[in-house]
Amino acid sequence: MNLTGKVALIAGGAMGIGRAAAILLAKNGANVIIADLNQDGGEETLAHIHTSGRQGIFIHANVTEWENVRRLVSKSINQYKKIDILFSSVGIYARAKLADTDEQTWDRIMTINVKSAFLLCKAVIPEMIRSGGGSIILSSSSVGWHDSAPNIAAYATSKFAITGLTKSAACDYLVDHIRVNCICPGPTDTPMIHGGRTKEQLEAFIESLPIKRLASPEEIAQAVLFLASDESAFITGVAFPVDGGQTAFV
Repeated sequence: MNLTGKVALIAGGAMGIGRAAAILLAKNGANVIIADLNQDGGEETLAHIHTSGRQGIFIHANVTEWENVRRLVSKSINQYKKIDILFSSVGIYARAKLADTDEQTWDRIMTINVKSAFLLCKAVIPEMIRSGGGSIILSSSSVGWHDSAPNIAAYATSKFAITGLTKSAACDYLVDHIRVNCICPGPTDTPMIHGGRTKEQLEAFIESLPIKRLASPEEIAQAVLFLASDESAFITGVAFPVDGGQTAFV
């Protein structure tokens, strides 16, 4: 898939799926803007891109705050004149039953997982309209498209919200040639999946999966590449499961 001449903004590109997507989109020709609060991780991602002979920049940004997002998009436009692709890979996770979830944790998950996606879309969409269209890919989850599970009330709610935001934005901007989709990854080998579980609990969880393993971030990034490319030109408003058969078995 050829992204030559395209400009991609990757929010949350310092690690995990965001990093894998940034590297993959760059390898396929895109100029990549990596945005993250994690300066060291973001610069490491950028180094991978430069090592492969591709172009990109890193911008330190807190995408949960409007002024930060506005400045991020302004700097991106100043550098590359347009944004063709937005991938939001920002997210956190917490394990607790609903009644055991404190208000601060709930608010933090909604701010980081949902508000950031809203603000990024709000800032990028006018630029995409000006340049004739684009592709937006948000991050939901297999928990947030088809099902849920115990002990993840706040996380699951945030991911169902992303699915709703995806479909609403797709309807709003279809006439502007802006496609909006979300990926719904199954359990993926990133720092997030290791949080809140012992080694034994994680092993038991993996054994319960139909495919008996975690996805690699690079496998999930392939779905991002497809949705970013012109090969998916007729796809919008879709929650795209990339879950090793997880939801098929539920």
